[in-house]
Amino acid sequence: MATPKTDAEILKIARDILATEGLGGVSFDAIARRLGRSKQAVLYWYPTKQALLAAMYLPWLEAETEAGLEALRSAPEGRAAIVGFVRAIAAFHFRDLDRFRAMYLMPQTLKRTGQDATAAGFVAQVHPVTDRLYSALADHCGGDRQQAVAIHSAVLGMVMLFGLADSLDDPLKHSQDEMTEALISRLTGAK
Repeated sequence: MATPKTDAEILKIARDILATEGLGGVSFDAIARRLGRSKQAVLYWYPTKQALLAAMYLPWLEAETEAGLEALRSAPEGRAAIVGFVRAIAAFHFRDLDRFRAMYLMPQTLKRTGQDATAAGFVAQVHPVTDRLYSALADHCGGDRQQAVAIHSAVLGMVMLFGLADSLDDPLKHSQDEMTEALISRLTGAK
């Protein structure tokens, strides 16, 4: 049996730590301990937190996009497409708020220095994925790409609020399902 590649093993360990200890537990030292190697071995593959996050982020973004596309494949155009999309994206992120934080909040807090080639390469990989998501949603909403971006952003904002409440151990008065349906109602004009 082949042994896993070190870079893939590092990513698996980082995801496991994220799932069990939360975002605060993910560090190069923690990964090195579980890997049974030095911190330098981890840094060889992922020299910055940005590089590690990028390697974790892209598969998650692909999975999020696939959840949205799957919902759109089974929905006609218009309101039904928005309903299916919002429910699918919300459910995807509500299943793992730590993953959501790593995807959408952590990158905002990491400092970039100068012209980071890793960041440029990362962005070049992200754009085709988000383009696929927004184009498909826009196609189901009369071709309005701005509306597609706004719908996705609204779902992410709602999930962020639940993530904040969760991290403060201060539950919201309304459930995830109630808020998802309220958002759908607002986005579709339904009463």
